[in-house]
Amino acid sequence: MVPRLTNSVRGPALALEQHEQQQQNVLRTLLIDRVCARRLGGETGLRVNRVGLRRRKPRASSEEEITEADLSVCQPELGRVEEMEESTGGSRNMVANGFKDEEEEDEELSSELIFLGSGSSTGVPSPLCLLRPADPPCHVCHSAMEGPPEINKNYRCNPSLLINYKHEDGSRRYIQIDAGKNFKEQVLRWFLIHKVPRLDALLLTHEHADAMLGLDDIRGVQNYNSMNDIAAMPVFVSQHTMDSVNAKFPYLVEKTLKEGQEVRRVAQLDWRVIDTSCSALFDAVGLEITPLPVMHGEDYLSLGFLFGKKHRVAYISDVSRIPETTEQVISAAGDLGPVDILILDSLYKSGPHNTHFCYEDSLAAVKRLRPRRAFFVGMTHEFEHERDNAELAEWSQREGIEVQLAYDGMRIPVCLG
Repeated sequence: MVPRLTNSVRGPALALEQHEQQQQNVLRTLLIDRVCARRLGGETGLRVNRVGLRRRKPRASSEEEITEADLSVCQPELGRVEEMEESTGGSRNMVANGFKDEEEEDEELSSELIFLGSGSSTGVPSPLCLLRPADPPCHVCHSAMEGPPEINKNYRCNPSLLINYKHEDGSRRYIQIDAGKNFKEQVLRWFLIHKVPRLDALLLTHEHADAMLGLDDIRGVQNYNSMNDIAAMPVFVSQHTMDSVNAKFPYLVEKTLKEGQEVRRVAQLDWRVIDTSCSALFDAVGLEITPLPVMHGEDYLSLGFLFGKKHRVAYISDVSRIPETTEQVISAAGDLGPVDILILDSLYKSGPHNTHFCYEDSLAAVKRLRPRRAFFVGMTHEFEHERDNAELAEWSQREGIEVQLAYDGMRIPVCLG
């Protein structure tokens, strides 16, 4: 597969061709949704989204007319849908087994998690695999270039999670974990699709490039004011991360101008240093957060975060060892019981690695902690989404814990109140 590269020689003709291709991709995505809804839902009107299935009111009959040509275009996706039906006993069983009416689900699961990135620091595809292909070439990296990333689960940006939190007062609060090298790409891709209007707070796990090198671009999601006369967004960091920010982004920290210094528009950030103890809870625009200190290599402390009351969510994206005190907070054997969702680092399919969990480490941690559901992030090109999710489905059935690979753009409805 030849990578999609811009050829400046072709100029306007290429731009028109790319625009037409983008339009076709959007139409194809919408068509897949329609076809899958028709195939899975039948008369019940099930809707397929990036998380699962839910029932909705049937569409008008004119919208339900799907041709054989439509089916052929969407055949790969429909194949995966058929596998889902077989593994769950059919679409009507899915409804019986806990999928709710849309109105009921929206009321109960009023918040959501959006995976802005599920890859490693390099991301997928890896440039090297495309610039100097091996023999045979890397299947995952080349497949990551096929079609738009919005429907390609092997295309992975730096790990990042957006919490769309519905506060008890009814307002929405948008809290993001990490703003790495792909921050702007993630905003343009997923904020638009999921109608995210702004950011209200940022949590940083650590100070590596894949966690904070997008800090400068935060001004792009803040209100414009040439004199920087806008409210600063709170950013929660450890002291170690704060020290690194001071060194790498001094202009994002300084609040007073030196004599003769001109005003330059930069992101307006309210830096808040937090304690890294599991007992040092803090409030992020109304959502209570518990720091989860973990080792990211034996010489480096990184943070995970625990949040939510009705549904407890633990996010740990960079870890090589979870200290016992942290495990107690998120383990089924701990005082608070299991977390509902564990989002966990898994760098390589084969391991080990000195600063990250790899596949077997991640599975061992899931067996030890026993969350109700687990999602792996931070994956390199060793993971092929469909193949390895099928393997995880077998593991999940065997162990009694649902585990799967996350993917960029994935949404999980939750109730955090």
